[in-house]
Amino acid sequence: MLLGQVLERIRTYRPRSGWRTPLMASGAAFVVLLVGFLLLYAQYFGPADITGEPREFIVNPDATVFEVTQELRRAGFIKSSTAFSIAFSMHDGGRGIQEGGYKLSSSMDTLMIAKLLASPPYLAWVTFPSGWRKEQIADLLVRKLGWSEAEREHWLSVDTAPSPDFIEGVYYGDTYLIPTDQPPALVAARLRSRFQDVFKEYAGEAARRNIPWTDVLTLASLIEREASADDRKIVSGILWNRLNKGMGLQVDATLQYIRGEPGNWWPVPQSEDKKLESPFNTYKYRGLPPHPIANPSLASIDAALNPVKTNCLYYIHDNNGTIRCSATYAGHLSNVNRYLK
Repeated sequence: MLLGQVLERIRTYRPRSGWRTPLMASGAAFVVLLVGFLLLYAQYFGPADITGEPREFIVNPDATVFEVTQELRRAGFIKSSTAFSIAFSMHDGGRGIQEGGYKLSSSMDTLMIAKLLASPPYLAWVTFPSGWRKEQIADLLVRKLGWSEAEREHWLSVDTAPSPDFIEGVYYGDTYLIPTDQPPALVAARLRSRFQDVFKEYAGEAARRNIPWTDVLTLASLIEREASADDRKIVSGILWNRLNKGMGLQVDATLQYIRGEPGNWWPVPQSEDKKLESPFNTYKYRGLPPHPIANPSLASIDAALNPVKTNCLYYIHDNNGTIRCSATYAGHLSNVNRYLK
């Protein structure tokens, strides 16, 4: 009975004139605005699904903010593309969205999602090509994963040296998504695992043909650095011929490997480099160098196992990049005079 009286009093209440009327009107307006704001927030900026679980959201390289926004909407992370654009503009400072992986949930509101996407990702895209030595890979990982100099040095000297045979050449050139907080040793293991998966078939073929896998890798790394895309197998055939005859390989890329240093890992070889004292100097020492000098591609591995049959023992690339080979040293000198002078 008492509650009914109170409700009826509220329903029939008429404010008296006086100083309270403007104050109460302002209060009512504030309540209306607050309710409107909350409704607007819930409809456009609120969580898309309060029961949502955390999921990975991947931003591909070169993706625009517009493309990312549309994908967020399609994936059910946000309610409104416009609301996200507004929220993101409050956080990004003109930097845009960094490529990589983020942990998001549809239970987050749009403001939180925008804030996370304006921050560094927890998964970083890391891409490197075939033909790199591991110091180059380390330099890239420092930039992408934020490693310290101590972590870089440990990665080079310990994490990537599981055995003397696999110091180089087993870090497959590819694109990876790597957690930024993953320990360097696990990063090395990840790259080796990818290498083993990709080259498993070729390793099996080498075993069936009784060719040491380490020899295949080392030769393939020389081919990777020496040959063009079109002449890998002919270069392989020439190098196999020289090995079988007990000749020095005389591969310029091994001189580059010896002289490489930060900022210039593959310097142009000079004539005096042929005198360098190093087991990797294939002008001074016969046979294969102690281990690969770079990470070979599938094409170079295939070339190492399936060389073109040729009687050539010498080769050059002319000024157009075309290979010129000969079976004799006299023929080689003739090619040099004809195509390089």
